[in-house]
Amino acid sequence: MIHDNIEIVISAIEGDQVKIGIKAPSDIKIYRKELIEAIQQSNQEALSAKLDLSKLKNMMKSAEKS
Repeated sequence: MIHDNIEIVISAIEGDQVKIGIKAPSDIKIYRKELIEAIQQSNQEALSAKLDLSKLKNMMKSAEKS
C-alpha cells in the first residue's frame, strides 16, 4: 500500500517474470518510467529545435537590416 488509496498487487508470476498491477483512484495518473523519459526527451528536442529556429529568425532579421 502507498498511503491509504494506492495498492500494488502481484497479478501473475510466469517463470522469471512478475506482473504487477496498481489500483488507484482515477484522478491519480500512473505512467511507466520509460514513457515519462521518452516524453521528456522529445520535449527537450522540440525546445532545442524551437531555440534554433528563433536564432535563425533573429539572424535573418539582422541580415535584412544590413
